[in-house]
Amino acid sequence: MTTAADDAAADETATDETAAVARVRETLERQALLTTLGVEVVEIARGRVVLDLPVRTEVTQQNGFVHAGAITTLADTAAGAAAQSLMPADRNVLSVEFKVNLLSPGVGERLRATATVVRAGRTITVVSAEVESVDGGARKPVALMQATMIAVDGR
Repeated sequence: MTTAADDAAADETATDETAAVARVRETLERQALLTTLGVEVVEIARGRVVLDLPVRTEVTQQNGFVHAGAITTLADTAAGAAAQSLMPADRNVLSVEFKVNLLSPGVGERLRATATVVRAGRTITVVSAEVESVDGGARKPVALMQATMIAVDGR
């Protein structure tokens, strides 16, 4: 049996999550590079963000594979957004370090980055991001990122 206090706490948690998701979405919409690349938001939740990059000629390198810079941008953006989703409203995040392993060429209909917070702190947050190619129902790992984000005053 739930109490009125339990219901109020659940409502507050839902409101906080809705506000966090809205803040992350708004931040992503302000990033002009994402528009240039054609990045699409698939999912935003507290501590987890999924972004898609449609594969098209404008994001490929000389061999026809998605450029490593585009792959890294996709992973870094998803990682930063996942970290930001856990920050208070007056804080934002910046990347301070990341490591990317490129596992296979970026090909297919789209690349999907799924970022999940590994550990969130007041100042430093560690995030893991996986990028996979999606081609019909087939999926293949393309890259792994481990990123460190630092909290900064929001802008």
